[in-house]
Order: sequence, then C-alpha cells, then structure tokens
Amino acid sequence: MIRVVNVAEKLSQIREYWSPHIVGTVNDMQVKLTKLKGEFFWHHHEREDEMFLVLRGELTMRLRDADRVIRPGEFIIVPRGVEHCPVCAEEVELMLFEPATTLNTGNVRNERTREQLKHL
Repeated sequence: MIRVVNVAEKLSQIREYWSPHIVGTVNDMQVKLTKLKGEFFWHHHEREDEMFLVLRGELTMRLRDADRVIRPGEFIIVPRGVEHCPVCAEEVELMLFEPATTLNTGNVRNERTREQLKHL
C-alpha cells in the first residue's frame, strides 16, 4: 500500500524519549522517528551505518575525536564501528534512516534497548 506519512502527526504520538518508531521501509532500510532529551551513552554498531536527520532542536553527536552539532535540516551519518554518544539539552525530534537490523543501543544492552520497535 502506498501512503502519505505526516511526520508532525507521527511525532505527536511519541511519548517516550530514546524510543524509535518505524514509519516506513525502503528496501532493507527503515525510516524511524524518535524524540531525544538528555544524554544517551557511548556505543557503536558493528554492521550498520546510521543517519540522524534533525527535524527540530539541536543534537550534539559526541565522537571520540570531536563533537559535531547538528541543527534542523542537517544530518550526520555515523559509520559502522564508530563510537558515538548523542546528547541534547532540550528536546530533539529526529528522523533515522538505518538498516532494519540496527539495534538502537548498538553493542550495549540495557534499559534503553528496544528489541521490537513499534510501527506508527
């Protein structure tokens, strides 16, 4: 089925920070929306690259060599194997584009790990 996705409407349904929701699939890649606030933790993904597109707010992606600031309308691609730590003082709305196999916490499993993502 071909459908139009209203990003603002989908984001309004997200109540929990750091919990991505699937809003579409392109081949073997998933389009996800999430809201972030605060600091995540250092982690990496063995096999998957990740793309973070900031829709609202300002995200700092901490990397071991330097921090990168991503603003609305900008994105960053974190290559597989690169340790990173997303941080934001205020709420950030993000679109993620990543392989369906990507675990949100990468090589770390803890209370923020989402094994099964919800579809919006």
